[in-house]
This record gives sequence, structure tokens and C-alpha cells, in this order.
Amino acid sequence: MRRRGHYLGTELDERWWRRYARDGFLARGLGDWWLDDEALYFHRRLTKAPLVIAFADVVGVRRGSWHAGQWAGRNAVVKVAWRSEGAHLCSGFVLARDPAETAALMREIGSRASRAGAGEHDAEAG
Repeated sequence: MRRRGHYLGTELDERWWRRYARDGFLARGLGDWWLDDEALYFHRRLTKAPLVIAFADVVGVRRGSWHAGQWAGRNAVVKVAWRSEGAHLCSGFVLARDPAETAALMREIGSRASRAGAGEHDAEAG
């Protein structure tokens, strides 16, 4: 099931001013997101292909109020830490407005990443 959300960008090496630009991850924006057994997908409006973060690459999930220089207002930001080609990345998303729903989604992403065998996982839902 696809749901609406907001992609806030992907930080490189957890530095908000360093943004990851490969594979369409540079542009921020609104769009639709969904999960399957393999990955988290985010399809920004007016783009052809979705952003894809494989659960096997995810190393942690945490919550925040801003990401990559973008503030999310009262909405919680889901920060997905992952690795690609030796780079440590962290992508930020607003996936739900309800804090309880956001916490449940964070647990679900962390659980799927653990099942995918990516190693250590930090699923801080609070």
C-alpha cells in the first residue's frame, strides 16, 4: 500500500551540510512511499523512478525533528542510516503525522532490516 510522505534528503557521513547526490537522492520533495520484503521505496512527484533503500543496507533507524537542514515542523523525521559502496548515509523522511504510527513504522523498518541481515540495528522509536 502506498502512502504520502516527504523526503528531506540524504546526509553523507552524518553531516547535514554534506548531501548524497547519486541515484536521484539529491532532490527533496513530496511523494509516495511503500515497503516490501526487500526495501523502502520513495517515489517523488514528477520523477520516473523511486528512491530505493534495501533493508540489507540499513544499519539503523532513529527519530528526529529535522534532517539535512530541513525542519519538519511538528512531524517526526524518520532517519534511516544505511551504507552504499562504503559510504555511510542517512536519509530522512516524514512518513506519518501521528507519533504512534511513526514509532510503529520505525519498528517495522528496523525489524525488516534485521531480517535482511544487515548487522547491527538501532531502532530507537522514542
